[in-house]
Amino acid sequence: MSDYSFEGRVAVVTGGASGIGEATARLLAEYGATVVIADIDRERASLVAAQIGDAGGDAHSIPTDIREEGEIQQLVDAISGRWGRVDTLVNNAASLELTEFDGDVLNLSPQVFLDTVRGSVFGAFLMSKALLPPMLDRGSGSIVNIASVSGMAGEPALTAYGVAKAGVIQLTRALSTQYARRGIRANAIAPAFVNTRNNETYASPVFVDVYRRNMSTGFTAETIDIARLVAFLSSEDSRMVTGHVIAADGGLTDTSPISADYVAFLSEAAQSAT
Repeated sequence: MSDYSFEGRVAVVTGGASGIGEATARLLAEYGATVVIADIDRERASLVAAQIGDAGGDAHSIPTDIREEGEIQQLVDAISGRWGRVDTLVNNAASLELTEFDGDVLNLSPQVFLDTVRGSVFGAFLMSKALLPPMLDRGSGSIVNIASVSGMAGEPALTAYGVAKAGVIQLTRALSTQYARRGIRANAIAPAFVNTRNNETYASPVFVDVYRRNMSTGFTAETIDIARLVAFLSSEDSRMVTGHVIAADGGLTDTSPISADYVAFLSEAAQSAT
């Protein structure tokens, strides 16, 4: 168990009703934070908040579409009226349901591209813009953006998703450069494949196996792996960390792109030698 204590702090988690966001909301609450779950899925967000409360934590769901400035302002007003502070913002929400339509450039519709960007980097921009003022008023805060390794390298498909996540990474750098001297740190986490209900819905076992074979660890991440990094980046232990992208990818981006085939080649060569 970590020694983190977020008692008295308020953390806002977008997309906190499922996946990485849900794991993050549960963990930050476990460490004592008051957690605000901002999610478009009203029913699921309420359920997660209630479950956190039943477990002894403090969580509240505020239905929010991060693509809509009016809904974000209602979120800000609710937070200001009840708690008067924001210590951590986790920009996690994304339109993952669009990935099945996200192919190469020639086969990608402009609408899917725009909707993917709006549901990711545009929403993260709006949320950051809205919640920066209360952080700046206190002279402290941490913004943690959930990016992806898809935003760090080209891929055969997922064009819009990759562009959106690359934007999240650049937004992170901009936020850090512009506000770190005023006490606001901003960092991004770039996972590879994470085992979530959404990913299980949209990703085939063959697709997941491609990731596993090319990861140095040989296994994909669980949501709690990412949530623990969020907790670290929200804590004083990371006070010197800002403007960075942490690849939580099991070594996927740290190895040669031919590593999986190379390992297979060496294995076959060793068998031939015997």
